[in-house]
Amino acid sequence: MVEMRRIPPTTLREEALAEIRRLLVAGTLKPGQVYSASAIAGQFGVSHGPVREAMLTLVNEGIMEVVRKQGFRVLEISEKDRHNIADLRTMLEVPSMVKLAGSPLVLAREAEFSAIVDKFFVAAEAGDLIEFFAADHEFHLGLLRLLDNPRLTDFVGTLRDHTRQYGIYELAVRGELIATAQEHRDILDALLSGDAAAVEQLMLAHLRYLRWKEWSSPDLR
Repeated sequence: MVEMRRIPPTTLREEALAEIRRLLVAGTLKPGQVYSASAIAGQFGVSHGPVREAMLTLVNEGIMEVVRKQGFRVLEISEKDRHNIADLRTMLEVPSMVKLAGSPLVLAREAEFSAIVDKFFVAAEAGDLIEFFAADHEFHLGLLRLLDNPRLTDFVGTLRDHTRQYGIYELAVRGELIATAQEHRDILDALLSGDAAAVEQLMLAHLRYLRWKEWSSPDLR
């Protein structure tokens, strides 16, 4: 299991939030379980305040809920929720990526995004879900930021967070990490070549995992 790491005292809410997201993806913080902000703060080596603020951010995103006098519960996600999120992400991400096909903004950062794709393969071959998650976040939200629409990027980021802790684990369970890494390379190649039709089809296929009938529960012990 991924262990909780101590966070330097100077770290603010954003770093506590990033660490909690890492633990969610790893399955260390499990759906349905209640966690104390004070206990997690002690593990991180920081005060209670920044961790509580980070967890309240996750409450606002619909990833956790407050349990009075106990702490914060990681919310479970139903099959219906997954399909609803799949519909929203398809409506938002697919046409957004199509807009970037052949964009000078993507071409100017070819080396940067190619390096991110390489990270997918390294993480997939090592079975490192945390690094795979980081590359996934960097790739997709990095591309969306090129459209200069912060509301779009933030909303899609929240939708992705709702399913990422399950989705990347499920890809690993099914032995799909290498294939998924290749999908990112294919998407980038289509963007660079300006093939909008290919980008659309690749993105639709890329989101297929959200509609798989059964998902495993993240438990990486």
